[in-house]
Amino acid sequence: MPLARRRLFANRPKIRPAVICSTATCRLGINRDCHRMNGARPDSSNRLKSLVMLHMLRTLVAALLALFSLAALPAEANARLQCVTYARQISEVQISGNARDWWGHAEGRYDRGHAPKPGAVLAFAGTRSMPYGHVAVVSKVVDERHILINHANWSRPGMVERGVMAVDVSAAGDWSEVRVWYAPTRSLGLRPSQAKGFIYPNTVTAEAATPARG
Repeated sequence: MPLARRRLFANRPKIRPAVICSTATCRLGINRDCHRMNGARPDSSNRLKSLVMLHMLRTLVAALLALFSLAALPAEANARLQCVTYARQISEVQISGNARDWWGHAEGRYDRGHAPKPGAVLAFAGTRSMPYGHVAVVSKVVDERHILINHANWSRPGMVERGVMAVDVSAAGDWSEVRVWYAPTRSLGLRPSQAKGFIYPNTVTAEAATPARG
């Protein structure tokens, strides 16, 4: 090769081969070799955005997994145990509807009265502070004014209480006003609750009970 041509090739600038990579990795600054060999600098702002988006995506996936696992649980596990559900489970009185309606629904199906009997259901009225009413099952009669009851959803949402005290504080002694044991204060409730009376299962008669009011 002539000397002049050798010098011409020797003075030519060297061309670096371009590194081919995906556009996404170049923009995110992940492929450092690509940027270094092609003479470009990583875009730090885009890289920060990608990290934020990745974190958000992971959070979204975790939330979806938690939602799916919750939906897979049976309905009973997601719902709090209600007083009416528990009363039906442990007594022979099988009435549907809100607790405030049990007294009326029992008419013609079960005997009703105002004297406590083991196995009877004490039906509370619906009030402003307790709009859906309440029901509790008598587990033991201590005397005419004191009974032990089993019930749910009273002291705490869904909480089951067994053998707790209920006291008749009505002036007429007809269990129209009742104070019930309240677990958070470990004492009887300060405010009496209005009750309609006792619903007796078919295996328990209303002997010695005063006539039921409508």
